[in-house]
Amino acid sequence: MRRNVKRVEAVAYLRTSSAANVGTDKDSDRRQRAAIGSFADSNGYELVGEFYDAAVSGADPIAERPGFAAMLDRIAGNGVRTILVESPDRFARDLAVQLAGHDHLRSLGITLIPASSPDFFIEDTPTAVLVRQVLGAIAQFEKATTVAKLRAARQRKREAVGKVEGRKSWAELSPELVATAKRLRRRSPKGHQRSLREVADELARMGFTNERGARFSASSIASMVSS
Repeated sequence: MRRNVKRVEAVAYLRTSSAANVGTDKDSDRRQRAAIGSFADSNGYELVGEFYDAAVSGADPIAERPGFAAMLDRIAGNGVRTILVESPDRFARDLAVQLAGHDHLRSLGITLIPASSPDFFIEDTPTAVLVRQVLGAIAQFEKATTVAKLRAARQRKREAVGKVEGRKSWAELSPELVATAKRLRRRSPKGHQRSLREVADELARMGFTNERGARFSASSIASMVSS
């Protein structure tokens, strides 16, 4: 006597890149539904919903796909934790998007199964691990390159206009402070010149302090009087 085995609830996800292939009478729709339906029937899954991204590129991140976003919202509260697709490239054609998208689903406790190769996302193969490591290294390299380019651009600007966009100098923030520091630093008619620390002490007595309310350092005074 055959037992009635409870089927696992799942949702189907379909995607078509070209608007010309959208429609129930088109081969892409029929093929994807047939493959997913056949796999579900043969492997104990019950399809409880279908979500479709029509005319959406396989290189688009999953967060930017309206159909995929609607699917995640729907299954967030109904207990379904399995998504069936026809093949890995229907989920995402771009490898980086594919791996990043799958990692996100896995973090949510959701299993993604392609009907054409059911173990594609389940097995953490050495190839997948290698690709993730390479993608991570590329991302790190791109970030370092961007930082280096910004640093070089700031240096070029410094050489061109004498300052870098960012924190303002004391000459801009307090012209009176800088003028006073320069006056205190000038040599007297007898040749005496205050040291940088003496200038800082005198400024403090006059009420000029840094942004922390402390006496200016000698290096700060040197920067002021040389500007």
